[in-house]
Amino acid sequence: MIMSQERSLLKAQTQLKTMCDLIVEAGQEQRRIDEVERDLFAQLLSLGQTLLQAFVNQAGHGDAGRSLTTEDGQSLRRLNRRRPRRYLSIFGEIDIERWVYACREGQKFERVPLDAQLGLPAGDFSYVLEDWLQRMCVKEAFGESVHSLRELLNVAPSERAAELMNQRMSEYAEAFRQTQPPPPPQEEAEILVFTTDGKGVPMRRPLKERIRSSPRRGKGEKANKKQMSYVGAVYSIAPFRRRADDIVEEVLRHERIVDRPKPQHKRVWAEMTTVHEGECCTGKERLFLELIIAVHERDVGREKILVCLMDGELGLWEAKRKWFPWAIGILDLFHVLERLWGVAHCFYLEKSKAAESFVTHRLRMLLQGKVGYVIGGLRRMLDQHALHGEKRRTVLACIRYYANNREHMRYDEYLAAGYPIGSGVAEGACRHLVKDRMEQTGMRWTLNGAQAMLHLRAIYLNGDWKSYTNYRIEAEQTALYGKTAA
Repeated sequence: MIMSQERSLLKAQTQLKTMCDLIVEAGQEQRRIDEVERDLFAQLLSLGQTLLQAFVNQAGHGDAGRSLTTEDGQSLRRLNRRRPRRYLSIFGEIDIERWVYACREGQKFERVPLDAQLGLPAGDFSYVLEDWLQRMCVKEAFGESVHSLRELLNVAPSERAAELMNQRMSEYAEAFRQTQPPPPPQEEAEILVFTTDGKGVPMRRPLKERIRSSPRRGKGEKANKKQMSYVGAVYSIAPFRRRADDIVEEVLRHERIVDRPKPQHKRVWAEMTTVHEGECCTGKERLFLELIIAVHERDVGREKILVCLMDGELGLWEAKRKWFPWAIGILDLFHVLERLWGVAHCFYLEKSKAAESFVTHRLRMLLQGKVGYVIGGLRRMLDQHALHGEKRRTVLACIRYYANNREHMRYDEYLAAGYPIGSGVAEGACRHLVKDRMEQTGMRWTLNGAQAMLHLRAIYLNGDWKSYTNYRIEAEQTALYGKTAA
């Protein structure tokens, strides 16, 4: 083994000299700097592979003698020959041969001293390679990420391996979240806000549903089914008192209010419906369980004002009443405004001054707490204009929406108290966390694959990737070898 290590180090010295010669020759030939940079990087990768192989060779083969006694007193014998172990690093594949100890050939329970000494991962891929590849995968498609890594390093697992790696890497996500301390109290603002929203994820159909007798889909049959994921966010924010006219100018004239307080320590995550040990737990239930824990950790004594910002989904409001009866419920203003624009276009042309005037007047009334006046006015207009078909259904839907959510539309009180009235945080979380990654062209997900990606993507967007990577490595090393990673 010493000779093998010496050969690796001699090879590394030769490679280093070649790199030095490259620089001298490039200068003499007046080569362009980017060409030299690419050649130098390729040789650096080759040098790194040689040096990493030298490190492994230096460790030996993990020979602990003819037999090995485990911590519980079990005696294992050294098997007849050394066994190879695949290890794909960022520099390339490394050759590893080591002695294996077991009671007999083919036994699943075995001990490999060299694996523990080197801290090898459970799979074939190095922790660094997994880290780099999955950083790409949480942002881009698996195939694109694998291609990008291969272009950079000339090494990468298959697309399928990247998917399985993503699922394995996410296994520690929930435990990691439970270990994270709440934000320092001195960095928190007076109002604690939680907000939720749902976003569909395109799911892969079961095989029997994908096999059709006809090459054409039947009437009403969609190319894919979606399953709802529920996104939650928790943050604190300082009170910000405004008038109705301030909001009108901001949302309709896009005149952003200066000195608006920023959300503090925003945390987002997403949950899908799962089946565990025969029991179904919906995404809403899983999400609200996480929300109640997060809110409790950030306001143990319930000293802060707790605000719940959501759209009009009845299931979410039912969950709010069950889990957070003391929270101030506020209907997201942007969903209210979206409905109002829909009604305006039933009476006036899109982008017309009349439509804008219609929305401006009624938005100001809603912000002044005159929800009943707006509902009554819409009913009168519906009768006066004798609308039919889709337009009539649009107006009636808006009236029902406002009437059903009237208790959460006391915007005059909310503005006077300085509460937030728009769930832009949840809308942004749905877009960034779910839509931007899960709904790229042609994507279809299994339940396990979708939840794994959402867990890892939330960790990435929350800025916890490095902490999670370290946590996961230490947890896996403890599980494999009974020790934490060095």
